[in-house]
Amino acid sequence: MSTPHVVVVMGVAGTGKTTIGPLLAARLGVPYAEGDDFHPQANISKMSAGIPLDDDDRWPWLDAIGTWAHERAGLGGVVSCSALKRSYRDRLRAEAPGVVFVHLSGDRALIEDRMAHRRGHFMPTALLDSQFATLQPLQADEAGVAVDVAGSPEEITERAVEALSGIPESAA
Repeated sequence: MSTPHVVVVMGVAGTGKTTIGPLLAARLGVPYAEGDDFHPQANISKMSAGIPLDDDDRWPWLDAIGTWAHERAGLGGVVSCSALKRSYRDRLRAEAPGVVFVHLSGDRALIEDRMAHRRGHFMPTALLDSQFATLQPLQADEAGVAVDVAGSPEEITERAVEALSGIPESAA
């Protein structure tokens, strides 16, 4: 299965964007880009210190992801990006109008448990509350699907592939 869509795997920290993104890209036969790699060092330092980013911090990051997505238009690709607010997704769509979102969503306790057990990531579990407070789920007029994060990475990826198969090319 392949897709001409550029898929943004979104959700709060700990939902598995970095795990599911590459698996989804492999299933779709397209390249994967890690959204965290687009953060400037100042953002990583801020988050590592437990300080949430503000919108001024996020705009250059979102623009960099949008540029990558724009360059992949018609070719397909998967990129991870929290994209928690509608305004962030609008910013991505302004740069890459055809993007489709896969919102990884799930139970807060499950997500917190997963965050507590991961190693080497700069986002502390203390910021999870701010992530949930910021989250604006996909709206009906946004091209995308919500996918539950319960289960194995393979099960989650399969649900995402099935959900994406229902999005026509013209919807993106």
